[in-house]
Amino acid sequence: MVSQFGGLNSEPVLVWGAGAIGGTIGAALSRLGIKVQMVDIHEEHCRVCSDVGLQISGPVENYIQRVPCVMPNMLSGQYNTVILAVKAQDTAEAAERLMPHLSSDGFVLSAQNGLNENVLQKILGVERVMGCFVNYGADWINPGQVLYGNRGAVVLGEIDGSVRDRTRRMYGLIKHFEPDAIMSSNIMGYLWGKMCYGSMLFATALTGDSMVKNFGDPKRASILAEIGKEVIATAFAEGVRPEGFNGFQPLAFSPTAPRAEMEKCMLQLAEFNSRSAKTHSGIHRDLAVRERTTEVDHQPGLVAQIAHRHGIPTPKLNRLVELIHDIENGRRKMSADVFFLLDG
Repeated sequence: MVSQFGGLNSEPVLVWGAGAIGGTIGAALSRLGIKVQMVDIHEEHCRVCSDVGLQISGPVENYIQRVPCVMPNMLSGQYNTVILAVKAQDTAEAAERLMPHLSSDGFVLSAQNGLNENVLQKILGVERVMGCFVNYGADWINPGQVLYGNRGAVVLGEIDGSVRDRTRRMYGLIKHFEPDAIMSSNIMGYLWGKMCYGSMLFATALTGDSMVKNFGDPKRASILAEIGKEVIATAFAEGVRPEGFNGFQPLAFSPTAPRAEMEKCMLQLAEFNSRSAKTHSGIHRDLAVRERTTEVDHQPGLVAQIAHRHGIPTPKLNRLVELIHDIENGRRKMSADVFFLLDG
């Protein structure tokens, strides 16, 4: 049954960023009869989504859904519900551009990787931001084409841990996309848990190998664990208790956790990713396929900055940021040898 967001007279939803995350959510909601307006900076992608339809393919679902999609300068009107799904480095600019289109009592759900809620609150105001965590596998392939590789955890919640009417409404909306979605009073815990996992994914992208091969290799796993420990130590310093998801247990990387817990977690990550059509991380795709800069400064780099404020050393994160930048700038090529420079 479609909620109040469904039907021809429903409140429209604005999805800003129609790539891997925004595209899969926007197409799914539109397919159910929910009014969706998408925005993207890729002109050809906008045209195909609007005229031909956005093709969602992969083992989860296969369909084509026409969804209105325009470039930012072509958008008109105001919206109460906005789903932001742009890369972390584009968050501030997107927030500034969407602000005129946000109604007086509207809010933005940050369906992104990273801690972008902090950036959004500074620009839009604390009351206008809701947190969201996503862990399903998706890739933007070509204009009008998105691979939906596997289902994964989707969690939303208010930054202050409260539950409001809008939280419940948004939860009802997101469950139309992911039936197992969770509404949490500890959304920052999930975001920091993903930051731990995400930082390790950046390291796997150094190799050029699949996520499964990286997490399943004991030699690499021990280095990945050191990265995880730096992130979790920083989360604790921030007063956050990281939450687990899809077999990933971030507390396995806490200072007092036994090594066996870490090893078990790595095997669970390998197993979870082995069931996905998405074999490599989005970071790998940015580097190897789309040849563009990654979110490294806004994920592991940001953690390192926060850790520095707490006096926590982060040698692995610092080195990881440096090596990713080397690949971005053509100074190195992805290989297992580059990965093991993390240990040097």
